[in-house]
Amino acid sequence: MSTTTSVVLLATTPACRLSCDGGTLLDRLHDQLATLPVREVQVVTAGGGLGADLRGVAKIARVSSGAFAVVPADLVAHTESLALLLEHPARDTRALVSHGAAGGPMRPPVRMEGGRIVAAGSSFHTVPEANATFAGVLQAGEADLATLADLAEELAELADAGRLGPVTPVEAVDLLLVGLVRSGVAVRAATLGELHCDRVTGQGSADAAVQRLAEVDEAKVRLDTSVKGDDGFFTTFFVSSWTRHLIKPAAAAKLTPNAVTGISVGLAVLAAIWFSAGSPGGRLAGAVLVYLSFALDCLDGQLARYTRGFTPLGAWADGMADRLKEYVVYVGLALGYVAAQPFPSGNPGGIWFLAVGAMILQAVRHAIHYSYAGAVADARRVGALWARPVRSLLEPADAGRRREPRQGVLKMAKRMERESVVHWLRKMIVLPIGERMALIAVTAALFDARVTFVALIGWGSVAALYQLAGRMVRSAE
Repeated sequence: MSTTTSVVLLATTPACRLSCDGGTLLDRLHDQLATLPVREVQVVTAGGGLGADLRGVAKIARVSSGAFAVVPADLVAHTESLALLLEHPARDTRALVSHGAAGGPMRPPVRMEGGRIVAAGSSFHTVPEANATFAGVLQAGEADLATLADLAEELAELADAGRLGPVTPVEAVDLLLVGLVRSGVAVRAATLGELHCDRVTGQGSADAAVQRLAEVDEAKVRLDTSVKGDDGFFTTFFVSSWTRHLIKPAAAAKLTPNAVTGISVGLAVLAAIWFSAGSPGGRLAGAVLVYLSFALDCLDGQLARYTRGFTPLGAWADGMADRLKEYVVYVGLALGYVAAQPFPSGNPGGIWFLAVGAMILQAVRHAIHYSYAGAVADARRVGALWARPVRSLLEPADAGRRREPRQGVLKMAKRMERESVVHWLRKMIVLPIGERMALIAVTAALFDARVTFVALIGWGSVAALYQLAGRMVRSAE
């Protein structure tokens, strides 16, 4: 599989030749793409209308390998917005969307659910309950290239026959997104946030769009988006609030995310060694090292997002390191508890039972989380084949959407989610890794390992029941 993306520039509208920065919009896009990890750029020029444009895309898609992006050349965008797709390591099927922009002829509506686009529109295809707009840039993963090519040819035939209404060459990318979504392909949404990505029609709108780009600090946005916006309470306010300032220095020092992960593991091992001493000073030193180890654990992800240095190995290593660090600390705490006894030996107070119980409970909680996520992914793949029939490209309205009533519990949960206090309580109750590390550090420093394990088991049991109930309710949705 190729680690870079090939790009097709659709230079099929007069707007792509508008002047910009001493050249044209097409020239500007070429220069931007040259700064991104793009394997090759091919330009499709006007020559026969919408049908010919779509067939040109299909022809290139059939001989391509790796990810394949379709970009209209009448686009004025931040380079960082293009990078959201073209630099993403997954190289899967994605589309740029915006929550803030108003819908219009150059901004067709889409509906997002759970980070995926589940309905997409054009001047012919409507989208009830739209909650975002499509910004015009689409990427197809290698696994979806054949589907994209087939859809482009089918859409070309429908457009030539006039069966899609008054669609124009401007809507070529919009129609491709509609086709992918209606064929059951999982299209992930890459959200622009503060960044701009606008298609233009005339010199005035092009100049205004370029002017809007200068209003946004791309470097700041990149740094801000490197820090997760959906982390737990402790991570958000007591870790990410200061580790964000280490991202640029770490990148400048050429530190890799995997190197930061390694340092984090080393600090956790040192924490376990200090805990094993069993002295008040040892527990305090171990607590500080646990906190710093977790801070670096956050930093490695932030650095990976900032440098876009994601790798499958790095993701696996990070997850394994989290479990390793936590369990090593458990062992250190238990050893320290034994060492602190007047006659250190054996299993005083059942400390080893508590340590093993905390480990097993954490493993069960992860099984609940990841087995459900895997089941959802499998259901989506199967649903694309038979549970959800392929939607006709000739159906103008999104009438095929199932409109089953939502469960009352889910409605209430979603309303509560909008309240900030409830939002953070829901984040904390599941005992995410930030809260676990804080719980370990505070209880170990102030009390002893027995209190730490009892707290972990008690809170972890509540979290497991909460997660299990939530999964059951969502499964019945």
